[in-house]
Amino acid sequence: MQGLGIRDARESDLSFVTGLIADDAVAAARDAPTGEEARYQREAFDAIAADPCHRLLIAELDAERVGSFQLSFIPGVAVGGAWRGQVEFVRVASAMRGRGIGEAMMRWAIEKCRARGCYLVQLTSDNRRPAAHRFYERLGFAASHAGFKLRL
Repeated sequence: MQGLGIRDARESDLSFVTGLIADDAVAAARDAPTGEEARYQREAFDAIAADPCHRLLIAELDAERVGSFQLSFIPGVAVGGAWRGQVEFVRVASAMRGRGIGEAMMRWAIEKCRARGCYLVQLTSDNRRPAAHRFYERLGFAASHAGFKLRL
């Protein structure tokens, strides 16, 4: 996509990323504010920034922040010791949706995983997001496994 750049998030981007969370109805319904989230989000940001297997990324269109996602590289013993790429928290600012930004972000992530030698790229998507599921399927992802989560 012309004019789209993807870079690692900086501390000054944290409010943009958390704003994307606040603008997400599914996430808002799932995670009620506790008053402690800013501290935990900062701790998570610091942990991601310190670990070369994890990246919090910002998408910019003509120098304006328009999206964010997390890309993690996971080693494994299965499949001959293959690495996996894990994509999380793919979000595009609501005013910028429908312009191909999400697709460009995902294609960038896929290429980074390929360059890293990953065996596959995986992600999870909330069952309440059928449009997102169609989006990922259009990009070649298959709903090949059932996902399970245990909230603690």
